[in-house]
Amino acid sequence: MIWLENVYKSYGKRVILQDLHLHLEAGEFAFLQGRSGSGKSTLLKLLYREQTDFAGRIEIDAVPIGQIPKFELRRKMGVIFQSFELLPRKTVMENVALAGEVVGKPWAEIEPEANRLLERVGLSDVKDCFPDQLSGGEQQRVAIVRALLNRPRLLLADEPTGNLDNETAFEVLQLLKELHVEENMAMLIVTHSERLIEQFPAKTWIMEQGRVRVV
Repeated sequence: MIWLENVYKSYGKRVILQDLHLHLEAGEFAFLQGRSGSGKSTLLKLLYREQTDFAGRIEIDAVPIGQIPKFELRRKMGVIFQSFELLPRKTVMENVALAGEVVGKPWAEIEPEANRLLERVGLSDVKDCFPDQLSGGEQQRVAIVRALLNRPRLLLADEPTGNLDNETAFEVLQLLKELHVEENMAMLIVTHSERLIEQFPAKTWIMEQGRVRVV
């Protein structure tokens, strides 16, 4: 699902990623761990093409990433951020629907899938609420639903529990693990939390000095 070989990325003279190799199979769940500044977020930005300047080889689903149109990448891939990235003036349903709208889906397709997922994560009763009316855990669940709306084969999550307390973080990771199985998708979860990795054993990569190693 993800194939990186000899990836190199720098900002000017500052090397962020070097000689990086990472392979994630279809349907696989894995953690990416590392200190702040080790290159974790940069790696994700390359994968969802927020940044496109790099050397080496990156493939998604056996296709070089530079050959995948962005709208098609958005169908293949869902992304979750630590800061939720919800639009404050849009309701829960409207925030979720955006993921379908950007790839040109009609409302007749968006609405039933959004309702199904909101019910699955326990948010049917708040679909007409605004983000500031929700708890942090509820906002993160909205972000998860938005990322899953297009039924992607790959989910990337950048510190999805970083702004949550321990109990809520556990609940969010438990939900992601369940959805990983139910939706049959690969997931790469960036986290610095040793506690969560201990609670949810899975393949774990450690990022150090721009490279990764499996533990």
